[in-house]
Amino acid sequence: MKINQLFFPFLIVAISFNSLLSSAAESPPEVVDIDGKILRTGVDYYILPVVRGRGGGLTMDSIGDKICPLDAVVQEHNEIDQGLPLTFTPVDPKKGVIRESTDLNIIFSANSICVQTTQWKLDDFDETTGQYFITLGGNQGNPGVETISNWFKIEKYDRDYKLLYCPTVCDFCKVICRDIGIFIQDGVRRLALSDVPFKVMFKKA
Repeated sequence: MKINQLFFPFLIVAISFNSLLSSAAESPPEVVDIDGKILRTGVDYYILPVVRGRGGGLTMDSIGDKICPLDAVVQEHNEIDQGLPLTFTPVDPKKGVIRESTDLNIIFSANSICVQTTQWKLDDFDETTGQYFITLGGNQGNPGVETISNWFKIEKYDRDYKLLYCPTVCDFCKVICRDIGIFIQDGVRRLALSDVPFKVMFKKA
C-alpha cells in the first residue's frame, strides 16, 4: 500500500510534465488561403490586399530610370491586377506547410532579365526617405547571420493576415521587428517596414 501511495503522486507529476511538454511542442496554426486551404511549400500564390480600392497584388520593379537591378517589391496600381505569383519556403522546407509566425523565404515565381534572384530581402536603411524597403536579391535557405535579411513571417491580423520582418534564425543577432506596410514614393506603392500593417490575403495562382 505504501508503494502505491508513493507511486500515485509521482504518476500525476509525470502526466502533468508530459502535458506541459506537449503544449510547448504544439506547432503554430497553418496559414490558409481565401478558399480556406492550407498554404503549402513550393505552390504559387498571389498576395492580395484585403482593403479594396488601394491597389492590387504585388510585383517587382526597379526604382528610377534603370532597368536593372529589380530593387523594389511594389503594389500594382490597378485593383484588378493580381501582380506576380510567389512561393513560400519555411525555415524547415521538409515541413511542407506554411505556418503563422514561422521564418520563411518569399520568392516571386517569375523570370527576370536582370542577373539576380527574385527572393525578398530587407534592404539597408534608406537615408533619403527614412525607410527600410523590401527589395530583391536574397538567397534561399541557409538560416543564420549571413542570411538574416532574407527571412519574413506571416501573422494573423484580425480575421486576415499581415507580413512582418522579425527573423529568429540567429540567436545572437540584433534585429528589427516591424510590420510590413506600404510607403508611397513618387507615386509608387513600395513595401517597407511600417507601423501600419498591410493587411493581406492569399489566393492560389
